[in-house]
Amino acid sequence: MTLGRTLTAVLLLSAAALACAAGPAADPELREVLRKAASDSPSFTDRFHAEVWLTDMSGRLARQVQDPQERIKLLTLVHMEAKRVELPPELILAVIEVESNFDRYAVSVAGALGLMQIMPFWLKEIGRPDDNLLHTDTNLRYGCTILRFYYDKENGDLRRALGRYNGSLGRRKYPNKVIDKLTRKWFKV
Repeated sequence: MTLGRTLTAVLLLSAAALACAAGPAADPELREVLRKAASDSPSFTDRFHAEVWLTDMSGRLARQVQDPQERIKLLTLVHMEAKRVELPPELILAVIEVESNFDRYAVSVAGALGLMQIMPFWLKEIGRPDDNLLHTDTNLRYGCTILRFYYDKENGDLRRALGRYNGSLGRRKYPNKVIDKLTRKWFKV
């Protein structure tokens, strides 16, 4: 690890600790859903479908993630976690693009971490303080689970679910950005 990445990791963990300490009260229902998800997994059922989807999405992601192996690994994890919670993987890609632009080390001003910008207080809330939200698989597991929970809570209303996910329920800016990315870039033609 380079000095720059080490410093970045230290800053991220410091921000995470601050966010944990000041985190909002957690929804007990969501806490239980996350607890179960932090220990579970499915994905592609057909090799042909896998190759076609991965090839297509890899081309769309090339600008943000230059390394082809890293791209395929990320896409495979996104697909697996999205399918686990029965959400379209393309939706998850749109959320990641809007939240972090595929920067797995991203930290928001509020202290949210990683690709899907997960608030660190969840680690303590579900009794998994050693989980690392900067690890792609962990971040995707939490993010997909949270989004699915809000989607169900909003009875399938994607805009409201996205608003809840972002903490902007009732406002249209964030949901519109995600839906725009979803329809213009990520959904299959």
